Order: sequence, then structure tokens, then C-alpha cells
Amino acid sequence: MATVLEPDFDFVVPSELSARAPAEARGAGRDRVRMLVGRGAGLATEHCEFTDLPTVLNPGDLLVVNNSATLPAALPGRFPDGTPVALHLSSAQPDPRGAHLVELRRPAAGTSEYYPPEHSPARPGLRVVLPGGASAELTAPYTARLWHARLSLPGELTAYLARYGKAIRYGYVDRDWPIEAYQTVFASVPGSSEMPSAARPFTAELVARLAARGVLLAPITLHTGVASPEAHEPPYPERFQVPESTARLAEHVREQGGRVIAVGTTAVRALESAVGPDGHLHAADGWTDLVITPERGVRAVDGLLTGWHEPQASHLLMLQAVAGRALLDRCYREAIAARYLWHEFGDVNLILSH
Repeated sequence: MATVLEPDFDFVVPSELSARAPAEARGAGRDRVRMLVGRGAGLATEHCEFTDLPTVLNPGDLLVVNNSATLPAALPGRFPDGTPVALHLSSAQPDPRGAHLVELRRPAAGTSEYYPPEHSPARPGLRVVLPGGASAELTAPYTARLWHARLSLPGELTAYLARYGKAIRYGYVDRDWPIEAYQTVFASVPGSSEMPSAARPFTAELVARLAARGVLLAPITLHTGVASPEAHEPPYPERFQVPESTARLAEHVREQGGRVIAVGTTAVRALESAVGPDGHLHAADGWTDLVITPERGVRAVDGLLTGWHEPQASHLLMLQAVAGRALLDRCYREAIAARYLWHEFGDVNLILSH
């Protein structure tokens, strides 16, 4: 069962600061979002456009990006009595017992609503009828909202989701968007239930500008699960891989005085999970249950590019481990005052420890 973490950050995000559509649907390009840069040295902040990233970074810095591609992991279903239900697939790969993690949600106005645990219909043996002759049977609870489930499908999972699924979206998004809106320019390995959204503003043109500047890029893979915004649970085990080439490049960059900057909390989790007892990065492949807190600290990264998080989100503890509390407080105060946009289609925060 996941441990409950309770960040003590005290701020309120006005509902109008939720990004309700992708940047390109708001009349701008993907990379035309705002970026607040926070620097640990002197607790300095700077308000930029994301297109300024190549000039903000130094030649020799390394950006570590998640190459996981987003699956259309939201499926329409019904209970045996005909009651409609939404099923969100939270792990594309089964655990050793052959079960997947799923979340049941109540269909509502084109999206879905969270079932509070005391009102959830979930129980062992409950069967959910899915499109195309498929079904899911709940076997045992994992958390108050996630359940182990055995899937019965007419074919391979990725092909089934491509035919019947759609991208997971929550009530703050104004409509369904095609799965392409939830892919990053680095997406090449299908497996995430929700988009690794910190990398969404990158475009091929911006990547070319970074390369021309001498900024390096290297991939990791971490397949995200379902992080319902209402539940505020810490991350649970997720599948990840850090290639040998990425581990070696990151070690080399730091030896040469460059910075290793993770693009997204997923990249931080993967990198920190690959740090060995000797304190160095190594190739790694498996499942990680690592939860990063200020007490644990970070060992492999010098910065983080991320979106904006809710005050109850456990990811803020990870951000505090990278940035320190004083810098994080300043960034969030300024972001709210300057009306930065939240969530997966919103603006970004670049935190540099030095």
C-alpha cells in the first residue's frame, strides 16, 4: 500500500489558472508557454518564455528526457447491471501475478469523477464489461482508489487501447483531445497512462537549437501510472529503465562541471533509482518504488524542469529536495501572482540548484 505523504505547502491555485487546452489550441505553438526560472544561488528568479531555454542553459549541460509514449488508457465500461463506469488503466505491464492496476471512476459530462473510497463500488470479484468483448475483473485493492485487475482482451493490449481507448483527461480540461496532444517530441516507447508532461513544450526546432548551443540530451524511460489529482497519493511502483549510455554521459557531464537537469519528476525518479551504493549512476531496468523527500535528498540531478503542482501533491517534496524550501516558496508565490497556468497543458518551472 502507498504511504501517505502530506506536504505542508500553503498556497491556493485559483481555478482560472488551470490550462484547459493545449498551447497550440490557445493560439500559440507548443513551445510558446511561459517558464519561471529559479536559481538556488541567491534565490534568484527570472520570468522567461520556454523558447529561451537554450540561452538559459550552459553548453555542456545535460537534459535527461523521458521517452515514454502516452497510451489512450481511459476506457468506457459498464457493470453487469448496466451501470456505466470509466476504467483508467494505470499499468500497461502486468505485475508478476499477471494483474494490472486500474482505477474506477464515475462518468460525468464527457470526463470522469473520482469515487471517494467510502462510495466506491470496487470490490473483489467485481467484473467490468469493456468494449469489443473485453472485460476486467477486480481481484484485490492496492490503495483506496487503485485495484489489481485481471484483463481479458481479444488481442494485444496496445492495439486494443488504440481502438477503444482515449487519453485520460480530468474536469479542468475543456474537451477530449486526440492522443497526439498528449505525446511529447521524445515519445517512442509506449507505456504511460498519463503524459510525462514536463517535456510537452519541446519541439524539434527547439531541440535543434539546444544542440547548436552545446546542450546535451539523453533518454530514460519511466512509464507513468494514473495520478488522479483528487487523491494526492505519493508515487507507487512504476516501470523504468536508465540506459548505460545515459548513465555514463550523466557521470561524465558532472565530472566536467556541467549540470544534469531532469525533464520532469519521472526523470528524477528514474535517475535517482539508478544511483548505486557507490553514489554513481549505473544502468538500471525494473520497477522503482522510490519516493524522494527533502530528508532523502537527490544525488544524480542538479536541476529539474517541471510543471506546476497542487499544494497537496507529493511531488512538491521531490521539488523541495532539488530546490530547497525557500526557493520553491518564492517560485510558487511569483507563479500565482503572475498567473502562470497549471496542469499538463500549462506553463513550466525550471529549478537549478546552481
